[in-house]
Amino acid sequence: MKKSLLPNYILILAATLTYAQPNTEIYLFDIGEKEGKIELSNLRNISNNEGYDNQPSFYDDNTVLFSSTRNGQTDIARYDIATGKVSWITNTSDGSEYSPLRIPNSDDLSAIRLDTNGLQRLYRYDTSTGKSKELLKDLKVGYHVWSDENILISSVLVDEGMDLVVSDLKDGSNRTIQKNVGRSLHKIPTAELLSFLKLEEGPISIKSLDPTTGATKRIIPIMSTISDICWLSDGTVLAGDGNRLSKFNPKTDKKWEMIWRFEEKEINNISRMAVSPDGKHLAIVSEESPAKIVQKQVDSYNAGDLDAFVNCYSKDVVVRNFPADTLWKNYSSLSPDKKVYDVEVTKRIVIGNKVIDEEKVTGNGKTQMQVALYEVN
Repeated sequence: MKKSLLPNYILILAATLTYAQPNTEIYLFDIGEKEGKIELSNLRNISNNEGYDNQPSFYDDNTVLFSSTRNGQTDIARYDIATGKVSWITNTSDGSEYSPLRIPNSDDLSAIRLDTNGLQRLYRYDTSTGKSKELLKDLKVGYHVWSDENILISSVLVDEGMDLVVSDLKDGSNRTIQKNVGRSLHKIPTAELLSFLKLEEGPISIKSLDPTTGATKRIIPIMSTISDICWLSDGTVLAGDGNRLSKFNPKTDKKWEMIWRFEEKEINNISRMAVSPDGKHLAIVSEESPAKIVQKQVDSYNAGDLDAFVNCYSKDVVVRNFPADTLWKNYSSLSPDKKVYDVEVTKRIVIGNKVIDEEKVTGNGKTQMQVALYEVN
């Protein structure tokens, strides 16, 4: 810890709580090209919903499917690009759906359903009625992708990891191809192959799979911080890391190249991506900005909402006057009938998951300035 360069300020340290399902949003961009390079434009939030919104996929060039939280459960929603409207496909009272995909040569979709009793299975859904039927019995599917309407490739939960399984819906067979794989499964547009992530000691590898023969081949290693990729129609792989996009084309490139850094404050930590069939749109999932999380605790403090304020922090939070004096031993003084201070953020700097706030604190007939440092996990 370095000493503060602002001796007249109070420096506060804090760490916020890590959530199992963070507040995520789905953003849509137009994909263009300028001087031979990819250009993204026209950002819009297509989920715009407090809570968990994730796993986008394109039903067609104009429709995005995704899982979204409402009424305490996660259902399948669809976004119409032309109209900007969201509608709902499922409303399952005894379970939640995840990872929707259109089934090839069909209007139906598949999705993973986690029932309230803990049962997790893959189902087929009628997009008009929302009615469903189980597709794979006895397999706890985590993620999946279709090779064709009969051949399905899944990351199946086994013990502490996932196995890559090829299922033939015609004869009911299931073949385990690889063990210890990741969640990112995609069709490779330039070949009759699929891609998956092999979790290995050292760098994770993108590998190809021939679903007919079961043959696999290493394509390129990726950084351990990357958990999802997607493919452009020309065979270029896109990978998101933080607020950056990198690309690699196995036919023309020798190494990864960073091609885009998102300047928008909404794009913080990319966890999922999908490209439309016509290559004109990119959907990405981003966790909410650390600045937004920090602002929640500032707003709850000013409102005297003790529960909301405390819920912003981890149980082992450390809050001190710099450098070592404990500031908060309890939060009882925050209750609305006792609160005497108000905080105004006058300047904010965000560096990765660190937030530095310059704050004006008013109360008890005086005003003072302080610097607050936050680490958001």
